[in-house]
Amino acid sequence: MRIVVAEDLYLLRDGMVRLIEAYGHQVVATAATGPETLDTLLKWRPDVALVDVRMPPTQSDEGLRAALAARREVPGLPVLILSQYVEQLYARELLADGAGGIGYFLKESVFDADQFIDALERVASGGTAMDPAVIAKLLSGGTSNRRLDRLTEREHSVLGLMAEGLSNQAIGRRLFLSESAISKYTTSLFGKLGITDDDNGNRRVLAVLTYLNKPSDTA
Repeated sequence: MRIVVAEDLYLLRDGMVRLIEAYGHQVVATAATGPETLDTLLKWRPDVALVDVRMPPTQSDEGLRAALAARREVPGLPVLILSQYVEQLYARELLADGAGGIGYFLKESVFDADQFIDALERVASGGTAMDPAVIAKLLSGGTSNRRLDRLTEREHSVLGLMAEGLSNQAIGRRLFLSESAISKYTTSLFGKLGITDDDNGNRRVLAVLTYLNKPSDTA
């Protein structure tokens, strides 16, 4: 894969570049500020970009804004966002266009090399990859979406693993169920969430967006 790495901390940026290249992928460019990130993404249009949320000049959310702006210019541009902390708003904004090719990982997860590279590859292929720690944090927030209340405990489990970006086969292995059983659960939960085959978007992404979109944060 051709990858852009946008991270202002030199040691972390250099470490990620070395890790990515050790797995046989190519880092075509790096960036260290928000504006530089946007210019680099639009110039290289990589197979996937790895972008830190907080970058110079203000160390707020320049990286995230650059990634969102690049996706507006290049619809579906695959981006894996890295953050020091779990911010539900970031996850929701990233998924809002329903196009897929999005991931949200905590920086500490980079140290699990296999999981990190697997997430990059899933995002590059148009899927989603949500850090399990992010999912756990969001779930601890309390009030759930009313439509989510219709789901059974098993369907909640399936949707949570779907939010991490796992395929039906991988979810089945995690829950010790057959792939066909997981397919039935996903069909059922899509129906309960009001997501049909005719929806203009990736059904899995729309389901994950519903999963993250808690009313307590939209007041």
